Amino acid sequence: MTDTPLRPWPGSAPLDPVRRLRALAAGVRGARVTVREVDAPCSAVEPLLADVDGALAALVPDMRRLRLVRTEGDRVEAVARSRFGMRARFHGVRRPGYLWMQSRFVLIGIAATPSAHAPGRTLVAFTGGVRVPGRAALVPVGVGRAGRRVLDRLAARLAPPP
Repeated sequence: MTDTPLRPWPGSAPLDPVRRLRALAAGVRGARVTVREVDAPCSAVEPLLADVDGALAALVPDMRRLRLVRTEGDRVEAVARSRFGMRARFHGVRRPGYLWMQSRFVLIGIAATPSAHAPGRTLVAFTGGVRVPGRAALVPVGVGRAGRRVLDRLAARLAPPP
């Protein structure tokens, strides 16, 4: 061993929120990341993702109620009730443009970053689903469809009135 100081890895750079979500989802078997560009600036999208009690709860199809119960820095804790009456306690991380929450049986991840191709547009990614207890896996049934529904609802909410 030498006492040479460590140098940063060549080409290393921080991940934007969408890439961070993709990286985490890659470690969860059965996870599907749904990505869509929405016609709104990231500054309009980020507050919706951070509003766990309001906007986010309305975007996730199976949520009847989602309530933030504790925050400590970027750590969050929330309780949820599904439209089928099931309850869950989520623990996760909320940062600008990024939210990753998981309970014993459910995972929700959503992220946004400015579009690299079109100014004024935002790239949004979603993953989520029912977790297999005791394993890093999601039940793959309906994960992609649920992701599309979440992003459709987000785009509709951000669309200018006719």
